[in-house]
This record gives sequence, C-alpha cells and structure tokens, in this order.
Amino acid sequence: MAYDVVVIGSGPGGYVCAVKAAQLGLKVAVVEKRATYGGTCLNVGCIPSKALLHASEMFHQAAHGMEALGVEVAAPKLNLEKMMAHKEATIKSNVEGVAFLFKKNKIDGFIGTGKIAAAGKVSITGDDGKVQELEAKNIVIATGSDVAGIPGVKVDIDEKIIVSSTGGISLDKVPGKMVVVGGGVIGLELGSVWQRLGAKVTVVEYLDNILGGMDGEVSKQFQRMLAKQGMEFHLGAKVTAVAKAGSGAKVTFEPVKGGDATVLDADVVLIATGRKPYTEGLGLEAVGVALDNRGRVEIDGHFKTNVAGIYAIGDVVKGPMLAHKAEDEGVALAEILAGQHGHVNYDVIPGVVYTQPEVASVGKTEEELKAAGISYKVGKFPFTANGRARAMLATDGFVKILADKDTDRVLGGHIVGLGAGEMIHEIAVLMEFGGSSEDLGRTCHAHPTMSEAVKEAALATFFKPIHM
Repeated sequence: MAYDVVVIGSGPGGYVCAVKAAQLGLKVAVVEKRATYGGTCLNVGCIPSKALLHASEMFHQAAHGMEALGVEVAAPKLNLEKMMAHKEATIKSNVEGVAFLFKKNKIDGFIGTGKIAAAGKVSITGDDGKVQELEAKNIVIATGSDVAGIPGVKVDIDEKIIVSSTGGISLDKVPGKMVVVGGGVIGLELGSVWQRLGAKVTVVEYLDNILGGMDGEVSKQFQRMLAKQGMEFHLGAKVTAVAKAGSGAKVTFEPVKGGDATVLDADVVLIATGRKPYTEGLGLEAVGVALDNRGRVEIDGHFKTNVAGIYAIGDVVKGPMLAHKAEDEGVALAEILAGQHGHVNYDVIPGVVYTQPEVASVGKTEEELKAAGISYKVGKFPFTANGRARAMLATDGFVKILADKDTDRVLGGHIVGLGAGEMIHEIAVLMEFGGSSEDLGRTCHAHPTMSEAVKEAALATFFKPIHM
C-alpha cells in the first residue's frame, strides 16, 4: 500500500503531524506499537499525571485549605482506587479522541512495531509476528523518548518498588517513604502527588539546584515553597546505588564534590533522571540515518535526516523534550511536505511544572542572558500584592519579566503561582510578535485577576508598577 506520508509513532508529534498532513490533502498512515494511540504523553505521561495532580490537590485542599475560607468539612478519606479510575478514564477519553481524529481525517492506523526497511519502505510487525509493508514517499520518525535511568548505575526497575514515571502513576497504595532520584519536572510533579496523599518525599538531585535550566531565582524560591510543604532535598548529590531491601529499597548517594555516602530507606524509589531518544529497532543504522553524540536523530532546519525522504520530529531530535514542541514540529513538517513553508520559533516554547503552585517559563533566563552578554532589565511583581490572589489565598509566588535594556523587547518571562501555566501564554504571544514590556504593561487587564500580576511585572520592567 502506498502513502504520501507514513508516520512512525502516534504521540503528540506523530499524530499532530499526521492530522495536519491529511488536512493538507496528503494520503497518510500512522504506525503505533502500543495498543492505543497517543504515545507516552497520553497513555503514561502528561495526561494521566495531570489527572493525578489535580485529584491529589483536591484531596489536599479538602484536608488543609478550606477552613480559612469558612468551609468546614470532616477529614477527607482517600479512595486511591477511585482516583486511579479517574486517571484511567481520562486516558481512555484522550486516546479515543486521537483514534477519532484519524478516522475523521481518513488516516490509516496500523498497530505494530514499525521499522524502516529501506528508503520509502516501512515494515510493521504485529503482536502475532506477521509482517506487512507500506510504501511511502516520505517517512516521519516520531518515536519519542524512553526512561534514561541513572548514568553508570545499574537499576532494576520493576515498576512496583523501584519505579519509573510509568509505575509512579500506578501505585496501588501510598508509600510511607518515597525517594525521588532527580529534581526535574517529572520527579517534582509525581513526588508532589504522593506527598499530598501522605508520603514522606525526599528528592536527591545531582545538580546544585532543582529544575535544571530554569531561571535561578525561580528555582530557589520554588524549592523553598516545596520544602515548606514538607518535601526534603539533597542537592549536589550523586546516586551510586539503588537496590531492593526487604519490602522496600535503599538509595545510596554521596556529595558530588566528595564526602561520605548516605543511605536512605524507601518504600518506593522513583527514578526521574530524564529521558533519552527512542530509536531502538527502527533500522536506522541499516538505512544510514545518522545520530548525534546524544543518540538523537540528526536533522537539518527542515526536519530532514541525511537520508532522502526520511524526517524526524519531537523527543527523538534536538531541543526540549516537550509535547507541544513536538506538536509544532509536526505541523511545520506536514506543511513542508505539502509544499508550504512550515516553521517553529524555538525561542518561544513555554515550559510548565504542574505542581502547586505551578512554575511556567518562556524565553531566556537571567543566566542565559548574562552568558550571552545581553544587557537586560528585570521587572517583578509578587502575588502577595495581587487582590485576586489574596481573595483566593493564593499569594505564593511572583511574575518576572526580562526585556532588552535598549529596545525593551521582551526576551523571557517566568511565573511561579496558581495558574502559572495558563498565564504564561500572554507573554509567549507578546514575544511571538516581538512585543515590548511597555506594550504588555499598557494592555488593559480585567480586574480582579491573577493575570494583573503579569501586567504589573511588565510595568515594573519599563517604568514602575502601580500596586507595589
């Protein structure tokens, strides 16, 4: 069977690329190794974790956050089985939504393991071992990423005691003690879920700060907020062993700069040290597709590999491993394959940590601007000075805007606070159009809203805020 485009992988990058290509009139097929479409994100990642983040926050609010508002309720009782059922229902709804989009756009879906047999040919091996072959003018590699593990340390992930993010969203009981290896987005999000439900959570991170490349001021203040909630941190700590012990596990770590080892006991250990590109079994070496020194598929500025007719997008290529980055690449590539001029602005890709409070960022950090030698100015505004935040007892956090010192063009925005993931987008839109902090500060914002803090931070960047 011949197609204009065959996409291997149906995660956010793959399925969006397929839908857009079909909308543009191309004949499209998608190959997916899971029983359901949607990739890691919809099946075991972004979507189910957000279902648990929301449910656990509701549980926590019922126990701790309502009395001050005049709402007195009995101590809530956790029904973990029902909470997990909500998660599964959310997954089902989303993956069925992707299947519907394929049907609506006349996209042929094939369940099985895809492999590039040669340029222009994709073979699919089903669970029954039968192989079928598709012909394609263009092949898109959208196979995403997999759990990275701990460099230099052998870890037996059984998804019960020692778990990856996959097992971390499916525990059958709340652990008494959870050790999270990795202080990035995944570790902090899932750690916060189980902490709200009653676990004692300790985070062990190799770097001297959490959240990796996020703005330094944001990272420090956010860590203080999480510590206030009860999360413990060991930073600058190198994990040397993770092993089962009795009904639990032990995590051994030592200071990166040298020193004595420490051993932590845990009921569950979550390995959240990042992800690596998934290229296993794709046949890339046989057809000559080049990988870079980090195992990512090498592409040019139009997502093309070194082999004609083969393209790649998403987690399997360079750039941040974010679902929405993959989606934008999928759209851009589909447009290119249809003869249009697709483009992704990598300077305006927001990132969000869906904890409580949320952390959201877009554009450059102060550290990046300093390293690049760019003169900049900073505007900040705390939610403690925001009327709506006071009314909702949501005064934790702040908005921070970075703008070019000479032109006032906004170069970055960072928010810690309730709903930060929604508020970041007005800064992203402003940056997409090359806007200034004065443009944003002079844009009328509804009162009272949390978003007024964004306006005030913009005012603080180019002149002075009103309410501080």
